Amino acid sequence: MDILVTGGTVFASRYTAEYFSKLGHKVYVLNRGSKTQPENVIQIIADRHSLGNILKPFHFDAVIDVTAYNADDINSLLDGAGSFDKYVFISSSAVYPETLPQPFCETMQIGQNSIWGKYGTDKISAESALKARVPNAYIIRPPYLCGPMNNLYREAFVFECAEQEQPFYLPKDGSMKLQFFHIGDLCRLIEKLLISGSSEHIFNTGYPTAVSIKEWVTLCYNTVGKTPVFKYVGSEIPQRSYFPFYDYSYVLNVDRMSNIISDLTPLPESLRQSYEWFRNNRNFIIRKPLLNFIESELKD
Repeated sequence: MDILVTGGTVFASRYTAEYFSKLGHKVYVLNRGSKTQPENVIQIIADRHSLGNILKPFHFDAVIDVTAYNADDINSLLDGAGSFDKYVFISSSAVYPETLPQPFCETMQIGQNSIWGKYGTDKISAESALKARVPNAYIIRPPYLCGPMNNLYREAFVFECAEQEQPFYLPKDGSMKLQFFHIGDLCRLIEKLLISGSSEHIFNTGYPTAVSIKEWVTLCYNTVGKTPVFKYVGSEIPQRSYFPFYDYSYVLNVDRMSNIISDLTPLPESLRQSYEWFRNNRNFIIRKPLLNFIESELKD
């Protein structure tokens, strides 16, 4: 197939571009050319908001849109695109209001989520714009993505705490649940949709079972060969000051996804791959001052 991947330089978009390239597809990446490009792809240097006629001569078997965040992003690409057969948009689980009963299902009414704020409402606007113009597009709503190339300060933060043999400061009693999804499994789902299609067009994704933050941190430490010593922090201290996730627990129903792919990469293996990549790519991590806050405000 001839496949257009938006972005292609960071985490999800880069992994996606390289995944399909390694399968032998002709992969084009659309970006502004300001970052290192993936290997074995064809780069189209342009801003999706000022495409002009650069994409008009192309026909793509599939567009995989990893980098759209709002309706303007969607409309700009569609206005400038040539012809294509299938469109896959990576949306977000942030489109579900936190007031809905859990687990969240694809059939539920989406709406504003007070935790995610504008990010969630922008993704809703992107979905709406896409459905209005490409009714048969596939929309994928992942939870937290994990695995190699993850440059966000999530697993990387815990890995660094483990390497430094730091005690780990855990919110409350550590029972808050998180749901993850391996980036490689996301690509396998996209691959299945492109090859076989589906009568469903919206998919939640994720491991069917969520893990507590205490379990997740323990797995991260074990990946580094360490065992965490926990210190518990009360709710009076803002969680995001010292921990990489919001104080928000949610779970997605992933039955639709499981009908298409079920042999998911185990979370421990995902973390192993993530740590292997992290050790050789530390400079790509987008760090936050979590360790500084711990040092100045939490340590005895």
